[in-house]
Amino acid sequence: MLSYLSRMAKDFKGYILLIVFLFFQTLNAVAAPDGKALFQANCAACHNPYKDATGPALNGVDSRVPSKEWLYKWIKNSASLIGSGDKYANDIYNKWNKTAMTAFPSLTNEEMDAIITYVNLPPPAPKVAPNPQGDPNAQSSDNTLLYAILTIILLVVVIVLTSVNKVLSRSANAREGVPSPKDVPFFRNKVVIALIAIIIIVGFGIWLTKGSELGRQKNYMPKQPIFYSHKVHAGINQINCLYCHAGAEKSRHAMIPSSNVCMNCHKQINEYTGVDQHPLVDLEGNKVDGNKEIQKLYEYAGWDPVKKDYKRDTTGTILAKPIEWVKIHNLPDHVYFNHSLHVVSGKLACQRCHGNIEEMDEVYQFADLSMGWCVNCHRNTSVQFADNNYYSIFQKYHDEIKEGKRADVKVSDIGGLECQKCHY
Repeated sequence: MLSYLSRMAKDFKGYILLIVFLFFQTLNAVAAPDGKALFQANCAACHNPYKDATGPALNGVDSRVPSKEWLYKWIKNSASLIGSGDKYANDIYNKWNKTAMTAFPSLTNEEMDAIITYVNLPPPAPKVAPNPQGDPNAQSSDNTLLYAILTIILLVVVIVLTSVNKVLSRSANAREGVPSPKDVPFFRNKVVIALIAIIIIVGFGIWLTKGSELGRQKNYMPKQPIFYSHKVHAGINQINCLYCHAGAEKSRHAMIPSSNVCMNCHKQINEYTGVDQHPLVDLEGNKVDGNKEIQKLYEYAGWDPVKKDYKRDTTGTILAKPIEWVKIHNLPDHVYFNHSLHVVSGKLACQRCHGNIEEMDEVYQFADLSMGWCVNCHRNTSVQFADNNYYSIFQKYHDEIKEGKRADVKVSDIGGLECQKCHY
């Protein structure tokens, strides 16, 4: 009996040791650094694993340097290696226009190993583009021509039946000795004239109230000097609107970004690789070469993609020129509109006025931006009073909401319909 209990105790002890071992192995796996995340957080601004960018391509970097210990020192503080006279370090420094690499003294050897493992992964296999022509045997779903032919046939049938009815009616009247009414020409028929008059009046009224633009530019989509896809930038890549339009939170104007803002990313992004995921097509259905559009940006910014540096004249001035973007959303000169008031105080999303901008390749004016459109928005939009210091002065409304006397506060309740708000 004792030997049996002793054997059970040994087995139980073995199970405990196995569980502890597996626990620590799992803990190490969970705690292991994420090479991809570390690369994106620390290296992606200047490096690409498979091609030269602001800095050299990193794929296979551990096999090119003198040793892994040397690579650790270079990542932690490249300036110290350059200053020590290290030949390899100075060769790299001179090759890349004497641009010192940012120091990362806080990275551990384990984290650097994780980054090296990630950048040494083989490049992803290129995706096979789908056949743009599709199935040649597929039938078109557009039945417009068929409907048009059927409509014409029905009109002809109606005309023929009307004529037959008149002939039969005259024959019946002649047999009974009843005189047939005299035919009235189409353009003199009072019923026809009345119907045409009503259609013209109603049509003119609809055009006057809805169809007439009266100087507005709804759906206005001008051709821009560079095909810039908001869907690629704000949609697929989820770049925040405020990164480019920094003034929307701080000033009256949202601001159009300069080419320097574009170059923050496009110094290393020199080709459009998303053609399989989202091919670029303009409004006329013409394919757009994303790589050529990036080259246009380089021309405006004065960037030399081969030398990885800006083009300069003899005085050192960068040979850049402004991008002449065509303004889309234009308000009359007598109208005051403040972006920061709506974005920060009103807490409105950009899409409220600009539509689903993250789904647009070519931006167009989504709303007519008429006075009626703005007034209706002020009448129907509830102000976000909660946790909004801008509206703290309206104590009366705060008290009424707490007491249950008021469900919400509209913009019109705080002066949103006063003429001086937009015209002064």
